[in-house]
Amino acid sequence: MEHLKKRLNQLLEKKIELDNYLAKQLPKSILQEAIQGKLVPQIAEEGTAQELLEQIKVEKQKLVKEGKLKKSSLNGSVIFRGGDSRYYEKIGKKCVDITEEIPFSIPANWTWVRIRDVFRLNPKNEADDDSMAAFIPMEKISAGYKSDFVFDTVKWGSIKKGFTHFANGDVAFAKITPCFQNRKSAIFHGLPNGIGAGTTELKVLRPYGNTIGRWYLLYFLESPYFIDEATLGV
Repeated sequence: MEHLKKRLNQLLEKKIELDNYLAKQLPKSILQEAIQGKLVPQIAEEGTAQELLEQIKVEKQKLVKEGKLKKSSLNGSVIFRGGDSRYYEKIGKKCVDITEEIPFSIPANWTWVRIRDVFRLNPKNEADDDSMAAFIPMEKISAGYKSDFVFDTVKWGSIKKGFTHFANGDVAFAKITPCFQNRKSAIFHGLPNGIGAGTTELKVLRPYGNTIGRWYLLYFLESPYFIDEATLGV
């Protein structure tokens, strides 16, 4: 009888270990499938990546005309697959083979791009000093596969300098160890007057209009590919 109890306890311990392992690994596996376009079938009616890039270009041109974006932002790179099945990146008149940088295959209607070409990086806010805004230090952003955060409400004039700016709809992630590996990231929303500022250890990405889904971007930033690749460069 004692032998059976001991064996049962061993099996229960193994089950707990397996459950904990799956709880950690399953989200990673699902995210990796999603960013490779393998999680759901591709729907032709939803359009192609090239069509999406054209929408982003229109949004950029609009911001340039409004004086909110530098004209140089229109001069991004173009990544394409050549007839020899290798990948190339064209920047101006220069064309470079980047095949070794391509980590995995993607659907035919997708395309590779540089993050800087499809998002505004660390944009700035403009508001009156007396406007109320959100202040978010790193400890108020939750880790893990979610987008939880809390904030203090303060006057914009007290935080507009010396801190990282963000606004409703911006996606941010921690750029320091171990917060980066712990996936401290969020889609900001519900901020007072739609603006905020916080820890300088955040990288902020702002989509152009409603072109790229915020949740897809957040999941990409939390994916094993992004975390592992970026960590190699640390």
